[in-house]
Amino acid sequence: MENKPPLSPHIQVYRWQISSLVSISHRITGIINIIAISLICLLISLMFLSGSKHETIDLLLDSTVGKFIILGITWSFSFQILSEIRHLIMDFGYGFDLKTTKISGLIVIFGSVILTIIFFIIGKSFV
Repeated sequence: MENKPPLSPHIQVYRWQISSLVSISHRITGIINIIAISLICLLISLMFLSGSKHETIDLLLDSTVGKFIILGITWSFSFQILSEIRHLIMDFGYGFDLKTTKISGLIVIFGSVILTIIFFIIGKSFV
């Protein structure tokens, strides 16, 4: 048997681009956000049902792992929001040229990190 090339373009043929990175990350953060919302609803229902669970949840959220999870969820929501705004602008027919897609992709990536830092600083002042 001889090795035949794939019939459709394979992932090894393409170079990574900002748009592909944002697109894949958008899908991954969407899944993370669904899981996060489900867990948040579960934690809230546990707090309403039992007072002892409230202390356990506080211990979890005050731990280093809990803070890392909160920071990750905050980044995930920030990324998703900025990516959705980017998609909304594209739905109106703007931003399809290569330079604009690179710039808007970088804005989504760096903007989500900046938003996460801003939310963290604001959150620290309330706690």
